[in-house]
Amino acid sequence: MRGIYTPVTNIRRQVFAEVAKLAYEGGDYSRVEEIPFRIIPGEVPTYRDSIFLERAIIGERIRLAIGLSLYPPDQPTHISKGVEESAIAEKVYEPPLINVIPFACNACKEKSVQVTDNCRGCLAHPCTSVCPVKAISIQDGKSVIDDDKCIRCGRCVDICPYHAIVKFNRPCAAACGVDAIESDHLGRAKINYDKCVSCGMCLVNCPFGAIADKSQLFQLIQAIKNGEDVIAAIAPAFVGQFGPLATPERVKAALKLLGFSKVVEVAIGADLGAVEEAHHYIHKVASGEEPFLATSCCPAWSVMAKRDFPEIAPYVSGSLTPMVATARLVKQKNPNSKVVFIGPCAAKKLEASRRSVRSDVDFVITFEELMGMFVAKGIEFGDIETDEVFDDATYGGRGYSVAGGVAEAIADCVDSLYPDSAIKLDRAEGLRECAKMLRIAKAGKRDGYLLEGMACPGGCVGGAGTMMSFAKASAAVKEFQNASEEKLAIESKYVKQKE
Repeated sequence: MRGIYTPVTNIRRQVFAEVAKLAYEGGDYSRVEEIPFRIIPGEVPTYRDSIFLERAIIGERIRLAIGLSLYPPDQPTHISKGVEESAIAEKVYEPPLINVIPFACNACKEKSVQVTDNCRGCLAHPCTSVCPVKAISIQDGKSVIDDDKCIRCGRCVDICPYHAIVKFNRPCAAACGVDAIESDHLGRAKINYDKCVSCGMCLVNCPFGAIADKSQLFQLIQAIKNGEDVIAAIAPAFVGQFGPLATPERVKAALKLLGFSKVVEVAIGADLGAVEEAHHYIHKVASGEEPFLATSCCPAWSVMAKRDFPEIAPYVSGSLTPMVATARLVKQKNPNSKVVFIGPCAAKKLEASRRSVRSDVDFVITFEELMGMFVAKGIEFGDIETDEVFDDATYGGRGYSVAGGVAEAIADCVDSLYPDSAIKLDRAEGLRECAKMLRIAKAGKRDGYLLEGMACPGGCVGGAGTMMSFAKASAAVKEFQNASEEKLAIESKYVKQKE
């Protein structure tokens, strides 16, 4: 539902803005208890049957936005419990990252097939003929499905001439590409964390706003307030995310107004990775030493690939992700700094918590969380006059944010570095499609290929922390790419320095 401003969007953004204000103002954090009353004022409920339920849900979202855990709904607690201890200049993260707020969940039915009012009671009633388990009968001239017998095969859905039979799935489960959404004892959505890869697709597809991830927004602001050298590494999908007045140059200036000492493009790390993977493809895959090479820049995709397809895990690239490569460059030049990755991705929060990465990336926030900081500080992009520029990354590196862009950047490097060699490409977006691609590769039908996997539809521009539609975001990124002075990743000054 990115790009559509719904009541769920409104609540989510108000929570981030209020938490950012709380962090900036400091003082007695017990006043966090007042925030639900500002977001949900008055006595009459706006979204649900009870205003008290609405405020309770807001309270849980606030806790998650501060980096705190949910409390069991059957235990008394205060929103403010633990807030004071969380006001530190270090990230606070206790698994799980993605959380279902139980009493916000509508307990949608799991997969079901239902007859709608469109049923005309036709003479042929082909639905009864195609049902392999005889779950459909005709009652009072209309089709009726016996849920106990139905196996959800969908044959009746396909055959009905009036499209009167529909197949339902709860939106969060339909959006989850690894089937991690299950049900608790009350029929509410529950996440199986053994399957979850923290892509956040359930989060942005729940129409009841019952799913949210933890944030490091509160702690990041503490670091800035403490006067620490905090450097923003911003992912290339940021273009256009903050409205038509938020040009790349104004976004860079706005970040400095927030207190970031420097702003660097994560596309720098993408350039480095594209060149490294081009060499890897030629020396290992084109030579026949390895069957294929799968990209590694999307953490949700790479975790799913390595976990669910262990026999092909060695062929997932070992190159640093753009986030980590960029952060390491920053820390080499600024060893005492803190690096915050600002991007579209919920899974990056999990990646940054890995033992091998946590010293490189200090905080991760999404574009939506950053918008909360802009709102809290009253920053208006139309008022910003600046001579700031983004001039560090290439067309290829900036294209990593759009599905197909990673493969394109690597292929362009292969064409330039090894003009006598050809490269075969396949790609998928969305974890279900990624899994299909890996099954084909496992069967030996993608030998000699570079495989690009993106967990989110449209690529990073469709991530859980974005704020605009895939189509508009992709167009904005393309315009940003076209403004690049260098087109190929091998032309990056950082690639040349490394060589």
